[in-house]
Amino acid sequence: MTSDDRGSSSTSMDEEPRSSRQQPHEEDKVSSGGEDRRGRSRRKQLPLWQETVLLLGIALVLAIVIKSFFVQAFYIPSESMEPGLVLNDRILVEKPSYWGDSGPERGDVVVFKDPGGWLNPADAAGPTNPVAKAMAKIGLYPTGGHLVKRVIGVAGDTIQCCDDQGRLMVNGKPLDEKAFVKRGGASCDGPMVDQCTDDWEVGPIPEGHVFVMGDNRNRSADSSFHMCKPTVTDCVPGDEFVPVDLVVGKVFVLLWPADRFRWNTRPDAFEDVPDPS
Repeated sequence: MTSDDRGSSSTSMDEEPRSSRQQPHEEDKVSSGGEDRRGRSRRKQLPLWQETVLLLGIALVLAIVIKSFFVQAFYIPSESMEPGLVLNDRILVEKPSYWGDSGPERGDVVVFKDPGGWLNPADAAGPTNPVAKAMAKIGLYPTGGHLVKRVIGVAGDTIQCCDDQGRLMVNGKPLDEKAFVKRGGASCDGPMVDQCTDDWEVGPIPEGHVFVMGDNRNRSADSSFHMCKPTVTDCVPGDEFVPVDLVVGKVFVLLWPADRFRWNTRPDAFEDVPDPS
């Protein structure tokens, strides 16, 4: 080994000595992150009033979307759904249950648009206050022109009034409705036709329609009220049925008053109803 060999470093010829390596400047080490942070800090924030307008706009769009596809608020306009729902109760109606081919089921309490002539002009008009009208359009205030009733029969069903206990029969099956129906002094659960003095039968219900009744059977101008009576000659058969296309959705919450808040479910009375033959 020569003296040159002994004095040489073990570092490879193509590797720089540690002492001669160029150290990055401090600004080089933080340049990418530092510039981003400074860039963000230099961005101009929206004034408070603009942020408020933006948030209100987003809330408005969300409210319209929710009303159109998911949930809508309504109120009870009469005593026809007592005892469960009373005048001026606030309810929520959900719509996804009836998406696609799904439709109302027996026992559902539904909100539907007036099929024509079921409401008086005042109830059909809805809110008259400009603010209330605007709120109604986005689902924050109940709209007019709607009714709330219970579905008694669906397509193909035949409904009869009544058995010897005054109970409605659907496809021959008596309904035990005493848990939610108010007869109001009548002797049967279908009194709007001749006050229970005459039996009646309707059906089969046409495809795409339902037969609805209020729970306060003596105070509800429902499907049974709109049936053609034997003594009326200018009645149009079929007016008693509600097109499924007019059904907005199913009542699932009694929202207000707060002391009566409850979830609304389908009663057991309809579980054993057989399919139409």
